[in-house]
Formats: sequence, C-alpha cells, structure tokens
Amino acid sequence: MIFRKYLLAIVLLLLNVSLWAQHYPTLEKELFPTPKSYVIQHTTENMKVDGKITEQAWQKAAWTTDFVDIEGSKKPMPNFKTRVKMLWSDSHLYIAAQLEEPHIWAKQENHDDIIFYDNDFEVFIDPDGNGHDYFEIEINALNKIFDLFIAKPYRVGGDALISWDIKGLQSAIDIDGTINKADDIDQRWTVEMAIPLKALYIGHPFQAPKEGSLWRINFSRVQWDTHISKGQYVKSKDAKGKELPENNWVWSPQGLINMHYPERWGYLLFTKDAQTTFELPYQEQQKKYLWLVYERQQAYRKKTGKYALSLSALAVPAKLQLEGQLNELRLQATARQFNISIAVAGGKVIKLNHEGLIH
Repeated sequence: MIFRKYLLAIVLLLLNVSLWAQHYPTLEKELFPTPKSYVIQHTTENMKVDGKITEQAWQKAAWTTDFVDIEGSKKPMPNFKTRVKMLWSDSHLYIAAQLEEPHIWAKQENHDDIIFYDNDFEVFIDPDGNGHDYFEIEINALNKIFDLFIAKPYRVGGDALISWDIKGLQSAIDIDGTINKADDIDQRWTVEMAIPLKALYIGHPFQAPKEGSLWRINFSRVQWDTHISKGQYVKSKDAKGKELPENNWVWSPQGLINMHYPERWGYLLFTKDAQTTFELPYQEQQKKYLWLVYERQQAYRKKTGKYALSLSALAVPAKLQLEGQLNELRLQATARQFNISIAVAGGKVIKLNHEGLIH
C-alpha cells in the first residue's frame, strides 16, 4: 500500500513537471533580448549645433548599429538606413542622427504639434533607469519639436505632460536634398541636438552623470508610406480607404509595437576613458527576472481578474541560478497589487512593483 502511494506520488510529480514544461517554456526563453548598448564619450569641445556634425569630437564618436524594425527580427529590415551617435559634456547630452530618405517632407509647423504625424526622429530617455519619470522628444525635418514628460508608462495609467518643455534645448536639421519638393530625389536629413542635462530631472535633485553612470535610452523613427499626387506627398491608404499604419524603426528593438516599455530600451554608459567597453551589470541581469514575474502577473490578472499570490501560481521558482550565484525571488501580493524582489544572499535587494517601478 505504501509502495502504491509512493508510486502514485512519483507519477503525479512527473505529470506536473510534464505539464509545467508543456505550458511554460524555460524562463530564459521568455526573457526579452538583451538591449543594445552605447559607450558615450565625453567632450570639452565647443559644439556648434547646426546639423552638420563636423566637429572633431563628432568625427571620433561611433555610430550605433543601423535601426531595425521595432519588433526586431520578426520583421524585415527597414527600407532606409538610420543611425545615431552621441557625446556628452559636463552640461549637455549631444545626439546626432542621420536618416536616409529619398523624399523628405514635413507638415507639422508648430511647437508641440503631434510631430509623429510626419516622418520623424524620436528620443526616449530614462536617466535613473527606474522605468518611470522619463522623457520623449520628437523632431521633424522642419526642426519642429514635440517634447513631453511621462511620470509612468501608459500601460499603468500614466499620461503625458505635454506642457513640459526642455529648457535650453538646441536643435538643428541639415537636409541633403530639398524638403516638400516631390519632383526630385533626396539623400538624407541629419538631426543634431544639445540637451541640457539639468533639464532631464523633475521632482528630485539634479545628479550629473559621472564615470560609469548608466542611463536607459532608445531612438525611434516613424516612417509613413506615401505616394505623390498632384505634386504633393500623400499618405497611402488600404482598400477600405484607411491610412496605412506607420513603420516604426528603432535602435534597440522593443519586441512589440510600443516604445513605452523603458525596461527594453538600450543602455547608455557614460565615460571619459576612450578604452571603456560595455559590460552588462549583474543587477541588470537580475532585473530581467523581475520583469518576467511582472509579465506573468499581468497575464494572470487578465485571465483571472486578480494578481497571483504566490510564485508557484506563476510557475516561477523562488530560487534560481544566475552566473553561478543563487538568487532568491520573493513575492508580496494582494489581489490588486504586488511587489517582487530579487537578491543574492547578502547582496543588494532590487524591487519591482505592479506599476513597473524599480526600487
């Protein structure tokens, strides 16, 4: 009798393992790809913001990899090349972007117009990397700016503060071709920005980047399908007369059509040492498992109407090995909110709450 119970227990255990393997792939497969990184060099050169990026400091700065579709390898490579380079000084973050474009056009002519109604270039910056309190800048080929502050992502009820403006922002456009002239072929347009570092802090004291500071940043290019009608650029439509959706091309792929997932943005490492190379910090690897629990909690709530109260309900182990170190995950939850933490024994505890805020 005891043997039968023992045998039954083994069968049930194997069945549970089989079901777990069937319904939940390995944790690593569910983690989003490691975001891209850029080591930004320091400059003391007097930078003239004119869109031409001819200063010696710009010549030494490296270009990023070419932009890809926002969903990454799921979609084909973009039709036109886009790339970025960056610099920093003690007072400014400098960004330059080159956008190949055979037909350069823009119609939004006022500050804080919805610039992405045009083909545009967009910057997303989260200086402290906590997933909240981040900034967005959009610019078109007319050098018109749409700048906004987002206290928390839209997915958790956040809203954009459009009235916020980047005090002291300098921007310029250089066009290799002609703008809004449909009867010729253009080459590219170049964006140059100088963003005052002090302008990228709201609600807490300014902390200037220092050697080794790590920010989260990403770039997007909105590109509309157009055709020429009566000498004008017109957005193309489908068979039902609806405008075709825009193309979204980015530096570091999001894996989904939404830029407002700051945890998927690229890494920006500040340095004054030209020999510095990027190495993903251990804590950033730990955070991926917090985001795994976060995503599973959202799926669980969508299915049941409430958050799970245990890691086992999410099929996530409480302990996991990461680069040879044992990490412990802890979940504190009610039906309406949760906190998840991860730590190596005796190490720093990192927390993430139900609104995607990292502590």
